[in-house]
Order: sequence, then structure tokens, then C-alpha cells
Amino acid sequence: MSMSKRDFLRQTGALAVLAPLGSCAVRIDDNLRRADSLRSMTLDVAPISVAERLGRVQKAQKLMRDASVAALLLEPGSSMVYFTGIDWWRSERLTAALIPAEGEIALVTPHFEEPSLRERMSFGDDVRTWHEHENPFELVAGILEDRWPGRGSIAFEDTVRYFVLDGINRAIPRREPVSGSSITTGCRLFKSEHELQLMQKANDVTLAAYRAVAGRIEAGMTPADVGAAMAEATGELGGKHEFALVLAGEASAYPHGSSRPQVVREGDILLMDCGCSVQGYQSDISRTMVLGEPTKRQREIWDTVRRGQQLAFETAQPGNPAGRVDDTVRAWYASLGYGPGYETPGLPHRLGHGIGMDGHEPINFVHGETTRLSPGMCLSDEPGIYISGEFGVRLEDCLYITGDGPRWFTEPPASIDEPFA
Repeated sequence: MSMSKRDFLRQTGALAVLAPLGSCAVRIDDNLRRADSLRSMTLDVAPISVAERLGRVQKAQKLMRDASVAALLLEPGSSMVYFTGIDWWRSERLTAALIPAEGEIALVTPHFEEPSLRERMSFGDDVRTWHEHENPFELVAGILEDRWPGRGSIAFEDTVRYFVLDGINRAIPRREPVSGSSITTGCRLFKSEHELQLMQKANDVTLAAYRAVAGRIEAGMTPADVGAAMAEATGELGGKHEFALVLAGEASAYPHGSSRPQVVREGDILLMDCGCSVQGYQSDISRTMVLGEPTKRQREIWDTVRRGQQLAFETAQPGNPAGRVDDTVRAWYASLGYGPGYETPGLPHRLGHGIGMDGHEPINFVHGETTRLSPGMCLSDEPGIYISGEFGVRLEDCLYITGDGPRWFTEPPASIDEPFA
């Protein structure tokens, strides 16, 4: 899975909008505070059950057997949570889960971490521990010999770090290392009804947070003020705040913003891209608005982007290659003089990305993507038009594919005058 938007923003000039509440770097005006005025929307949410996770493991095991793979190795991250429910962290000390092609899962962890790890386990009982002077990769070799002796390759989830892959290769030189993406993506790409419900809730929370904050934005506020208010509202509504990218004025012309100081001004474009998670499943919604009366040019660009978003939705039919969605919108924009291709003024980024437990997952609405859309896939629909030196407009709502066609998680706005209607 790719880098999260939150991690990306931490590596760019947009860090300020992620500052924690109460930080000296962030000011929230009194009229943006919503303490005790919002109520949680997630009290009725049911977490993913043990039975669901066991079903995921069984599906992964079938994919492994079909590919002559002996086991799949996972480091801590979203895939480990997806299959096991264990939310752990990465360090220089190996903690990993091994899903064999047959039999129960097994875990490797430092000896002193075993009690804490077992607290997070909901199924399985095979935990193998190592002391600081011992080689943890030999434990992985032992699990493989116990579960699937002598044959079959070992698959590594795509985010596994090189020192882990190298250490296991040295401990098990006769086992061919292969990518585990066909296994993890083969399971995670197609969301269950329960997963769709959790994603719907996350999207509902984010849209409600937008509505709570948008009408209280005033000239003179900074993107950090607005982003912190979104984080606060999201938390009150029961979501886990993941990111808030807020771009004011000319900064909106650059899809991931500018490190230059910004302030909200009357008549300027304000582009907001925010998301949260509910039980680990994420939302990602962008809205573009104007504080005050939009100009004719702002309206024209906004309406063009909105039409592109709808065109993408109409093209995202089951059976169509995902790349066709991007191509269709980009061709229409080019007919209006934007582009060509990924050039600006125009749409310089892909039209959308997969989403689920990670903010960015396979597959993408991007030129050349041949994967055909199928029920259960979830993607963002986020065209934009960016004009350097002026402003940019982006609208983003996520959709999911059904047998009858695409469905919105959140309905896009009808006009720039009512961006949250």
C-alpha cells in the first residue's frame, strides 16, 4: 500500500494543518469551537469480527495455494490489522505475522513484548519469541518448516522493509522470495458489506465536520486554524482525524499546497481536503469554496471540475478498465483547452485512487490502468483544474462499484455557492 496522505503532508509544507489541538502553533477562534455542540455519529458502529478476519485468512490461504506460495509475511501496518486485528508498530526489532498456506497463523516478537502482543490477539496461539542476542529470522524459518516444510516460496507484503526480507532470505536461502501484493490486494481490493458500512460512516463524519466548520470560517484565519477546527469537529463526531489539507488563494493552484504563509481572504478560493477513519476505514473528501461572492472565472472553473467529476462517475461502470475513467475526463478537459495530458493549466494528477484501510490503495483512475472495475472496489473521484499564479479547484468524493454501477459515499455539491449541500 502506498504512503498515506497524512505521511505525505508531514513531509511537505502542509505540516501546520496537522498540528495538535492546543499547540502554540495553532489558533482556533472562539467562533470555531464546537465543544459540547456535536454528538458522536459512530456509537452504533460494529467492529470487524474475529469470524470476518478468519475468513480473510482463509481467502489469503487459497490464493497462496493457487500460486504455490508457502506463506505470507506481514510487518505491522494496515495489512496486519486487516488479517489479524493486531495494531502494532514498526521498529528495528522484528515483530511479524506469518500466514501459512495451511494451518494457523504464527507471530514472531521480542520476548519482552509477548505479553503486550498477546493482549491484542483475538485468535491464534503460536507466538515465538527471541531475546536481544538472538536471530529472529531463524524463528520465521522454524515456523515455515513446521507449517509447510521443504517447498514453496515465501511472499512478502509490499511494505516489508529490506532488512527483514534480507534477513529471512539468509535464514531460508532455499525459499524463493516473491511479492505478496497479489495476495493482499486480492483480499483487500474488494470490500465486504461491513467494510462499506464503515467507510460510509467515515465519509458521513467528514462531511458533517465540514458542515460544522465551513460556516464559521472568517477572513484572517490561517489554514492551520481551519485544519485544527476540522480535527476537533471530527473527533467530537466520533471519527479519528487523519489529515486536513487547507489551501488558501494562490496555494490552491498547487495540488499539495505551498510552504509559503497563507491566510484566508475575502473573495479567495479555499480548497480543503480532509479525511478521518472509523474502525480503521478511511474517508477522503475535497471541497472548494469562496469566502464571499465568487467571480465569474471562479464559477466557470468550479463548474468545469464538477462536470468532470460527474463524467468520471458515469464512466466508472463495472467491466470498464479503470484507466478509461481518467482518459475520458482528461480528453474532455483537453477539448476545453486544458492540458494536454497532465500539463497545467489542467489536471496534473491522476483522477482518483483506491481507498480503504489506507487512504491510498490500489487501484487508481490513471492513464494505462487496465484493471477492470468490479463490485466491491472503492475509489476517490477527484478531478481538478490548477492554474499556476491564480488558483485551483478540486472536488473529491469517494465511490464504490456495485453490479449495477457506481454509488457515491457522499453526494457531490451542486454549486460553488453551496459546497456542502
